[in-house]
Amino acid sequence: MFSRREAVPFAFVAEADRFRSNVTPPPPERLSVSQLAGRTLVGLTVVAGLVGSLLFGMPSLQSGAAESHRQQSEASDAR
Repeated sequence: MFSRREAVPFAFVAEADRFRSNVTPPPPERLSVSQLAGRTLVGLTVVAGLVGSLLFGMPSLQSGAAESHRQQSEASDAR
């Protein structure tokens, strides 16, 4: 055929099309009910954590609104 100047370990990469297999891989294994429930609970826990962090973090992200609603103590009104 023709000779290659590549090193032997990399020669198979160029000729990989010749060695394609016709064997189909086995079908993926189905998840059991407990595995599916576990993955669902982990997903819900992650989503609930993100939502909770947003709910608790939103007041600290608001600038200016908290300054106008600042309460004064009775000692500062007595002057």
